[in-house]
Amino acid sequence: MVHIERVDLNLLAPLAALLEERHVSRAAEVAGMSQPAMSRALQRLRDTLGDELLVRTPGGYRLTPRAERVQRQLRAVLPRLESLFAPEEFDPAEAAEAFRVAGTDFTQVFAPAIFQRVFRESPRSTLHFRTWHDAIYEDLDRGVVDLVFFARSTPLTTLHTEHLFDDRFVCVLSADHPLAERPAIALEEYLDATHVIVGTIGERQTAIEQRLEDLGERRRAGLTVPYHSLALRSVLGTRLVLTLPARLLAEQRPEPGIRILPAPQEIRPLGYHMAWHPRLDGDPAQRWLRNAIRAITSELPEPTQH
Repeated sequence: MVHIERVDLNLLAPLAALLEERHVSRAAEVAGMSQPAMSRALQRLRDTLGDELLVRTPGGYRLTPRAERVQRQLRAVLPRLESLFAPEEFDPAEAAEAFRVAGTDFTQVFAPAIFQRVFRESPRSTLHFRTWHDAIYEDLDRGVVDLVFFARSTPLTTLHTEHLFDDRFVCVLSADHPLAERPAIALEEYLDATHVIVGTIGERQTAIEQRLEDLGERRRAGLTVPYHSLALRSVLGTRLVLTLPARLLAEQRPEPGIRILPAPQEIRPLGYHMAWHPRLDGDPAQRWLRNAIRAITSELPEPTQH
């Protein structure tokens, strides 16, 4: 048996031309080769297949029975090989992809627009949005999810990341809170207050906690919840202070009786990013999804000033 590893696949094009044209010179012209090169290719094909393939007769070259069988097989195989090695294209209108993404509920700022675009432009595709958890980057590395949205927490160094946008922090508190009438909250007042923590990673609001730790400070948690939407409904009628990205307020529409103040200037804006595994860099469907995300997040309006 002649194994595929021992076969020069570069001989496939000359073979197809020879069997179709049944003439060395014409086959060479079709294949873009010189006549001597085609003659050498024919001899190598004869050696490889153990058959003459083309036999000279008074009426010209004739195909051997083996060559006729090979020609029928080539007509089925070559289009598949062409498709296999051709640059892969993605037609969203015809595709039926299963996109798997993950993030916290902060993604409500832009995720609905992504959903709309995917289902409008690729109606046969599906989206599975997974809940954020502490091992989400390992899931990305193992191929359980395709793309993750994240803030300041550092993903695995093996992943590719891209910055999408920044958002500043604001403080949300009840209108009867002692700090409610201040034009802004100073860091000392902020640290003296009791806070609602949105526990996105290990019951920590990482972007804020990391910045305070850099300053050698910590804030006091009175309530820890898993979602920004629940946190926003937790401050009315309490002495709690909630700190969250400003764009969320446009989506959540705080209840009457809520006061919104700028966060202390020491709490710098939040950078929001997406991450994916390098193996998905060249995948046309994933490139299309990332381009859609870039377009949508680049058009996000600036949050209202408070």
